[in-house]
Amino acid sequence: MMKTRIKDLREDNDYTQTQMSNFLNISQVAYSYYELGRRNVPLEILCKIADFYNTSVDYLLYRTDNSSPYEKVK
Repeated sequence: MMKTRIKDLREDNDYTQTQMSNFLNISQVAYSYYELGRRNVPLEILCKIADFYNTSVDYLLYRTDNSSPYEKVK
């Protein structure tokens, strides 16, 4: 399911897989595999994606439908 949410977010924000892979410092093929569900997204990458879209990891993982990020821990 997460593959759909990260793909939807990318498309909704008019980014290409190449732009996202450059931001994440990974290959476009690796990013494509995340969207297709062929590879699990490492926690570090998942956190970067959540921060990039100003949302929560829980939203990316379908643990909530609320896309608002949580407050940062002080």
